[in-house]
Amino acid sequence: MAIQPVQQMESCKRVFQISGIKVREKKRVLIKGIYQLGGKYIGGSAYKHCTTHLIIPQVLPSEKFFAACAAGKWVVTPKYVLESMKNGSWLPEGAYEVAICTSSSAAFYPVRQWREKVSRGRVAGAFQDWRVLLMVQEPGRRAMFKRLLKAGKAEVYDCPPLYTSITHVVAKPVTEKSKSFNAPCYPVSHIVQHLFGSNHVDMNFNKTEDHPSETKAARLDCFSNLEADLRGFAVKKEERPRLWFYEFLSCGDPRRPHTQAIVEDITNVASMIECGLFSEALDSIRSSVLPGLLPPATYLISLLEYAQQGNASPLFLRDLRQVMENLLFSNPPWLASTAGRRFYCQLLQCPQCKMGLWPLLETAVRYCLTGSGTCHPHPGPAVPGLLHFYADILAFCLKFLKAELHSITGRDLVPPQQAQAPSAPACNFLLYRTFWTVWERTTLLSPTVKKLLQLVTEAAVVDFAEGAEKRDLCLADTLMDLLSVLVEFWCQRHFKLNQSRVEKGLKDLSEHLAVVSQDLSPDVLVELVCKVRSSRLRLVVADAIFRNLCCRNGVTIGDDPFSLSKMVQSYLPALGTLAQSPSIASYKTGQPSHSCRSQGTSRAESQSVTAASPERENGPRGLSRVNAAGETLLHRACKRNQVETVLQILALPGTDVNVKDHAGWTPLHEACNHGSTESVRALLHHRPAPVLTDQVGGVSPLHDALLNGHLDIAKMLLEHGGSVLLQQTDGDGQAPLDMVSAPSQREELLRSAQGSARPYAVGGQAPRPGLRAGRSVGQTRPPKSDYGLDRPAGGEAGRRRRDVVEAEPGTP
Repeated sequence: MAIQPVQQMESCKRVFQISGIKVREKKRVLIKGIYQLGGKYIGGSAYKHCTTHLIIPQVLPSEKFFAACAAGKWVVTPKYVLESMKNGSWLPEGAYEVAICTSSSAAFYPVRQWREKVSRGRVAGAFQDWRVLLMVQEPGRRAMFKRLLKAGKAEVYDCPPLYTSITHVVAKPVTEKSKSFNAPCYPVSHIVQHLFGSNHVDMNFNKTEDHPSETKAARLDCFSNLEADLRGFAVKKEERPRLWFYEFLSCGDPRRPHTQAIVEDITNVASMIECGLFSEALDSIRSSVLPGLLPPATYLISLLEYAQQGNASPLFLRDLRQVMENLLFSNPPWLASTAGRRFYCQLLQCPQCKMGLWPLLETAVRYCLTGSGTCHPHPGPAVPGLLHFYADILAFCLKFLKAELHSITGRDLVPPQQAQAPSAPACNFLLYRTFWTVWERTTLLSPTVKKLLQLVTEAAVVDFAEGAEKRDLCLADTLMDLLSVLVEFWCQRHFKLNQSRVEKGLKDLSEHLAVVSQDLSPDVLVELVCKVRSSRLRLVVADAIFRNLCCRNGVTIGDDPFSLSKMVQSYLPALGTLAQSPSIASYKTGQPSHSCRSQGTSRAESQSVTAASPERENGPRGLSRVNAAGETLLHRACKRNQVETVLQILALPGTDVNVKDHAGWTPLHEACNHGSTESVRALLHHRPAPVLTDQVGGVSPLHDALLNGHLDIAKMLLEHGGSVLLQQTDGDGQAPLDMVSAPSQREELLRSAQGSARPYAVGGQAPRPGLRAGRSVGQTRPPKSDYGLDRPAGGEAGRRRRDVVEAEPGTP
């Protein structure tokens, strides 16, 4: 390796970096002087290889200082620039080289030995001939040590290479695994010991390390306490409930009786019901509703059964609802005894079927929507009195569940000096037992919640497009309020114990809602989001629906957490792209596309209209369906090697063979990863041809095939793409041939590349960088630190992940 002599370096343009100077005015003077004398300044907290001089006020443990030492660069004090400004030209650096005074009288120049060795050509860097396996867990630190070692000309690996041996294992922390390799294992402090030898003991490294996060902390040191207080305040705000129900404040009055007794002596109520005097029976029950007293459940069930027949007058329905609300406020469910909780369980179910609260809710919604799909046959067509009854039932059940949520969230509204009545355990609440079984309570998206999301989507269409009679029922508003209540209840139950579980639950639910509502028009989706009362749920639902909309229109957005930076850098450009999308433009002109033609119809009509579309008749089933991971039907067919489905999709006009999921993976990536040879052949023969050079985190389709041992697919790709594919490298600089150990296999790949009949054309589309997200895979890969991926074995159960992102939820 040719080493540039000092004389040549002195004649070259000086490139400066600065470290350890936090006062802006001092730094501004130095930068101004550098440019006056014809030099160049590079900012930033990371060391740059083109640097020739580093300016520091004293020795300090920063990345720039260690890297400059390892690279043999000049490390001088600020006086070098200031006195060169006075001189009018650059002075010799030797007199200004940074030094420290040790316990002895002589000064120690920590950088000089390596600078002289490099300038004389004895070594290329302090870590020359080092082949380091770097095992540092924290990503920012790992990147810093990697730059430092490479500055000293070390070869750095994230996992043991197959073609060479390692000389050093540098770990933080040092574990048994790091000691298991056939090389000496050192802590990261060994780097400093190697650079400075025994003198590192006398070097008082008491400055903050020049690391991006720590540099920022040093600048804002005076605000550290304020930052900690604000962070604690934000956590407390996150723990607090998002829904308040002030109407239930008086329900927890400790002066009220805490036990309920069943009133058995309501005179003649049973005989009134037998004689059909339902209004009179209801009046008798209303007069007996008092705190601590409950009427027999059989009486109220008989009155509900009468109302369910559709013959009750509006006055009777109004009085019945008032009686039930009086029961709720006078005998709160969370203060009820075992007998009282049993009373509400018997009351809140279909009077005929008696299968629990959820069948009653589902029947009420189904009857109001379509009049079908109920738990038992109902009179048809829809009876206005029965619609009124079911609307009242939905409103009362919502209020009942709100009351249960208030029992665990309303404690913050009670003054500390006021005694609180003891409440029943939340696991006994009807809300918990209705939407989650015992085995589902750690998962927000239970099967019952999925059914509720489907009903929400159907109700949104009805509220947006139907006549005034059904819009007055406000089904979507009621169901979204119900969804907000159960989500807040579940989050309050789990947030303090497992915050990550709550975040994952909200993400899964919002992405499922985005998938089931993807056939709705943007206008309906906007209305749907606006109806969400819970602020935390509204945010994740809006985010998931927007990402799903972008994905279906060919706009890829990362799966990183929602933030202001993501809105500015990803969402705003995506809005501009969506504005030019044909499907979005069709909404503006009033001509919806085939996937949303059902805007003014019910759910059943929407399915018939969609089925009549010529594109759907010729295409396979589920063509427009995109799962929560952003995978289209073409992705899923390539993973399973369903060649007939792949050919059907490719035969449709307008098929995008390079469509990407949320992670950036194309169908060709999936086929190569899963060994779907026939699917790869079909994709390669499609015109326009797929992009073969597209990489996700450094992984191209050819890398994918070789990493999973699919040599036949690799040869197929080289026959179509040529030798240009062999020149691609992954994130660690490894070419495809580096992943093949057998010489005979290498020869086969080279022959396939040389025998390519045509050069590979990218079709006018530049490869886009991959996004940090996960996808499912089929075969085993090397450890994730090798290529930035984690691909465990296990067939279809395996998952492909990036370093910092969990696997995508949702079913394929």
